[in-house]
Amino acid sequence: MARILILDDVSDAVRLMARLLKENGHTVFPFTDEEPALDFIAQNPVDLAILDIKLKKMSGIDVLARIKQIAPAIRTLVLTGYPTVETARESIRLGAGEFCVKPIDNAELEEKVSRLLAAD
Repeated sequence: MARILILDDVSDAVRLMARLLKENGHTVFPFTDEEPALDFIAQNPVDLAILDIKLKKMSGIDVLARIKQIAPAIRTLVLTGYPTVETARESIRLGAGEFCVKPIDNAELEEKVSRLLAAD
């Protein structure tokens, strides 16, 4: 199964997503702070990063751009509770494979993760 990094400033959201993904057999690396997550990506293989747009110090868009500089092959799923057309466009321009509006339900998360991991 996949190695998945989750970055969300809400620890409960991270725990819920991590539990679901672990139940599906994935190895999960949960983070609530941007810099430790970016450091982890720079030093460890990750198949998929799930990023919230609203974070503590940086925007999820900024984190996405940094991830793509560090490890361009990482697939990304961007989450937001504040959807805008601009945010969606910028996420896709930077290489996000999926864009989801929070709250995301378990079935939608599983579907999007499966689709991203199956992509060539």
